[in-house]
Amino acid sequence: MDHSASSPILIFDTGVGGLTVLGELRKLLPEAPVIFAADQAGLPYGEKTEAEVAARVAGLLGRMSERYRPRLACIACNTASTIALGMVREVLEIPIVGTVPAIKPAAAMTRTGVVGLLGTQATIRQAYVDRLEAEFGNGHRLLRHGAAELVAPAEAKLRGEPVDREAIRRAVGALRSMPDGDRIDTVVLACTHFPLLAEELAEEFGPGVTLVDGSAGIARRIAHLVEGQEFARSVPDMAVTTGPLEEFQPLAPALKSYGIERLERF
Repeated sequence: MDHSASSPILIFDTGVGGLTVLGELRKLLPEAPVIFAADQAGLPYGEKTEAEVAARVAGLLGRMSERYRPRLACIACNTASTIALGMVREVLEIPIVGTVPAIKPAAAMTRTGVVGLLGTQATIRQAYVDRLEAEFGNGHRLLRHGAAELVAPAEAKLRGEPVDREAIRRAVGALRSMPDGDRIDTVVLACTHFPLLAEELAEEFGPGVTLVDGSAGIARRIAHLVEGQEFARSVPDMAVTTGPLEEFQPLAPALKSYGIERLERF
């Protein structure tokens, strides 16, 4: 498939957690044109059936692909990736990069053998998390907690609003209170929103706990797939939302810090 140099990389997310992926991608490919797409009208995905999520994500990415002609699409959301990746790959003729929890690197890092995983309900119940655990567990214990309540504080932090510390305390407490939870020394942030709260989470877990997320690995995968391609921006990078533009507007300063100059409604 031929691309012009201005053909963008499309980063798709349910909200704005995918900015953590964009931040890492900028370090590797500062020249690459990017469109960041937030399906804010579709939130929360955790309350939809898997069939609904798959149909929605595949449909949206199909329409976005027609409109923006991206050279590659990244589904920067663990929930959407686990459910819709296969279907999207069948529909689109461009490379698709998904997001999987960084269980592999965490299993390689842990010294106590107890790894915590914070994700959304939909992510932690996925069979592929079971498979990853079986494959990389090395007899390690993986303690999972569905902490969808951390998404709102992450988005609030981006908007410059106060962060709900209580939600963070509850999520950390839930992992700690599981059998062997006191031995957790590595925690996988299995939702692209959660690294936005890395400081707050690290403070709550205390010293001796390493937080691991997959954004740098995803960025490396994207860079590998577009290696040797030419990049040239013909227009400033933009973000699009499926929801009302006025609800997206407060994120403009945060988006600008990630090099996104324009906001549009999809």
